[in-house]
Amino acid sequence: MFFKKIASAAAAVALSLTASFTAHAADPIRFAVTDIAGMEELQREFGPFRDTLAKLVGRDVDFFAVNSRTAAVEAMNAKSVDFVLTGPAEYVVFRARTNAEPVVGWSRPGYFSQIVVMADSPYITAQDLKGKRVAFGDVGSTSQHLGPARVLADLGLVLGKDYSPMNISRNVAVEGMIRGDIAAIGMNRTHLDRVEQAFPNHQFRVIARGGDLPSDVLIAGAHVPQDLQQAVRKIFLDHGDEIRASLLQGEDNQKFKGGFFHTRITDADFNDVRTSYRVIGVNQFSEFVGD
Repeated sequence: MFFKKIASAAAAVALSLTASFTAHAADPIRFAVTDIAGMEELQREFGPFRDTLAKLVGRDVDFFAVNSRTAAVEAMNAKSVDFVLTGPAEYVVFRARTNAEPVVGWSRPGYFSQIVVMADSPYITAQDLKGKRVAFGDVGSTSQHLGPARVLADLGLVLGKDYSPMNISRNVAVEGMIRGDIAAIGMNRTHLDRVEQAFPNHQFRVIARGGDLPSDVLIAGAHVPQDLQQAVRKIFLDHGDEIRASLLQGEDNQKFKGGFFHTRITDADFNDVRTSYRVIGVNQFSEFVGD
């Protein structure tokens, strides 16, 4: 009798999950990307990916355009969007404000932060930057702000005490470094490639780099049923090559070329980002830095 009750309970749970999935099967999955503003660009970059995901999951996938990270958080809390692709620094805030679940990590090859100087500069190690100006990119950026500041902190340099930080656009920072007004710039590998292309008459040198950064991540709102989250996770696991091929049709998505999807991703994978936030003096993660 005891085992019959357990079997009956298990069957009831399974039936409940099936009913939940079936009840929502006709509803489209709503998908957003935090670093793309506007429906037109979303369609251009992610249109083939959306169509592939819809085919594999067996449900329509609708774009939900957002004009800011905060708007995406508000939409998720309002249950207006189901899945959001976002960066690791943004994920930490999403988690704090929406209790979002990480579903699939989207890795980027060579995604790490580094400290770049002019090739003919006198700066050989990070310690040589003491008392100097160091430029970072967008405030709160994982690879252009948090990551580089963490690299310097790990090498013993305290932000605002041992060096003067400034957040300015990358090309403006490079021009300042060429003039000698700025000693170094924090950026990722892809950005250095672009700098070398934009300034072909100048040479640059890396004096410090950090470890690989956490991946971008597809997150699900707390309202999204677990069976749907698991179904999407399994689709990425089983059809990664097909999904990647559709994703790489977008120009900006070339940053994912050569990367992979990982489905064994947890909130703990982003603790390193939280540590990097603390390096720049942020100890609460309920707001986006710079907004």
